[in-house]
Amino acid sequence: MKPAAFGYHRAHDVTDAIGLLGEFTAAGAEPKVIAGGQSLIPMMNFRLARPDVLVDLAPLRRDPTLTAIRREDGALRIGALTTHRAVEVAGSALGRGFGVLAEAMRWVGHLPIRSRGTVGGSLVHGDATAEWCLLALLLDAQIVAEGPRGRRLIPAAEMFHGFYTTAVAPDEVVTEVRFTRPAPRAALTEFARRHGDFATVGAAVALDTGASGTLTGGRVVLGGVAPAPVRVPEAEAVLAGGTPGPELFDACGAAAAAAVDPPTDAAGSGAYRRRLTRTLVARALRQAWEKGNTE
Repeated sequence: MKPAAFGYHRAHDVTDAIGLLGEFTAAGAEPKVIAGGQSLIPMMNFRLARPDVLVDLAPLRRDPTLTAIRREDGALRIGALTTHRAVEVAGSALGRGFGVLAEAMRWVGHLPIRSRGTVGGSLVHGDATAEWCLLALLLDAQIVAEGPRGRRLIPAAEMFHGFYTTAVAPDEVVTEVRFTRPAPRAALTEFARRHGDFATVGAAVALDTGASGTLTGGRVVLGGVAPAPVRVPEAEAVLAGGTPGPELFDACGAAAAAAVDPPTDAAGSGAYRRRLTRTLVARALRQAWEKGNTE
């Protein structure tokens, strides 16, 4: 299929992009920002998205601040136009406690998609199964958005509002993502019918340990079980003070499955998604625990 008719403009810099978005929004049009185009363009081709105009950020890749990966004040800061592939091969640039970001990239489509798709684009798209959305919740990310009212930080916990809906305003541009919560024992896993397909269910977990290496708690984030990615406090409560091992991890998976009410669609029934949730959470917890403190 072909997309519905739309206008097209290339932004020269962030200020230009904000100005274009503000101009079109004020005129009653529906603009969309395009970065890598790996999510938006397919939706436009199927006419699931029909923006009136696209504002292309491709020329902004020349700005090194928008593609940088750096550590500052204990946080990992990733430019919004950084590709998935750049994170996948970043190695030590990510720093201790953020290795899960690189590991998770293998789940993102195929190599051509990872080489063009961007971190910021994935977060703004707001797909409930997208790996970056789960990771943002897991690691307490802050999304930096700039617009006509200035710059603001959007906590990941306030970012995702529902199906492909986020807190980023139509006249704002995301410029950076800050990950503020290192997690040496973290893992993300998911299930898709074929490698590279959208996940049916995804699970991201992080385990917290005390000075002696004992388990003190953790986080469980799920995608594909609700209109937006969600943390599961019922499952996290099981981990607090527990003895790490298959029994605890299976119990946590069971608690996560019992706490969600997944939808039924072409990819599977709600009951099927609950079974996947139980299996994937337990699997991710085992992977996270096996990491130890080796990062």
